[in-house]
Amino acid sequence: MQFRDRFGIRRWRGATVTKLDREATSDDIEALIAFARSRQGVEFFVEPETFATDTTAVAVASDGEWTRRRVGSPKVIGKVARDLALPIYDVQITGYPARMRKWNERNRERRIDPGTPGASVR
Repeated sequence: MQFRDRFGIRRWRGATVTKLDREATSDDIEALIAFARSRQGVEFFVEPETFATDTTAVAVASDGEWTRRRVGSPKVIGKVARDLALPIYDVQITGYPARMRKWNERNRERRIDPGTPGASVR
């Protein structure tokens, strides 16, 4: 069975793929979409690719709850944001919103479990 590139991950990620991390998948993108659809006031923050990690996006709700997923390329999350009519920012320019830090402080115990949103990159 052939993998369908529904979100353009393969097309937009370029020739180089980080060596230490796994690649973004459709499941990663679908998790961001599900998060955005189930919460109010979601904004996306794109994090650049590093030597160890693929390009990621952080979805932050109005109450500060957040989740991070691999996206493969800023163009992929850009398309998702346009389709959902949600704002998207480059975290290197804007930084993270204060509500995200406040949520982390209020929910410190939730961040310990890697299965909860905002705990870690999956």
